[in-house]
Amino acid sequence: MKVIQLHTNQKRLIKKAQKKDRKAQQSLYEAYAPKMLSVCRMYIKDLQFAEDVMLKGFMKVFTHLSSYKSEGSFEGWIRKIMVREAIDFLRSHKKIQFSETLENDAVFTTDNSFQSNDAVEFLQQKIDELPEGYKAVFMLYAVEGYKHQEIAKMLKITVGTSKSQLSKARKVLQQKVEPQRKENHAGR
Repeated sequence: MKVIQLHTNQKRLIKKAQKKDRKAQQSLYEAYAPKMLSVCRMYIKDLQFAEDVMLKGFMKVFTHLSSYKSEGSFEGWIRKIMVREAIDFLRSHKKIQFSETLENDAVFTTDNSFQSNDAVEFLQQKIDELPEGYKAVFMLYAVEGYKHQEIAKMLKITVGTSKSQLSKARKVLQQKVEPQRKENHAGR
């Protein structure tokens, strides 16, 4: 019962926000800002820049709220806006550089070595250390679930470059993560 009521309240809140109701907009912002800051932070290392991008993203959310047709997840709709804002930020600050060479696809597998919050923080730190081009493609593919053709269009690169950047990101991450995994297994 509570889930249905919560969903109904969210729909009502969205409708109010679409009519420029500031309290409804504030409620939506408060409900989604923490998650959306995390999304922006996945792409942008600097927290202040990530916050700026999130705020700009929410401005777009409220400006274009009338285009949301209650089809699909509202959170997913907001998330897409945040991802595009983060990519636009990186592109505008010339932080994304791509190499056009294609390498063989490296396999990036994980076992359950990374289950604690410390391990997740370690992994996020290693992702943050990736060159921005590698990181953007990795996040869009591995976390957001975009296909290479969608990534190529979004980042204005070739499909081959998208595949290459993903392969390189996986290889670098695997090299950075492997010593930690070995250490975790040795400590058991």
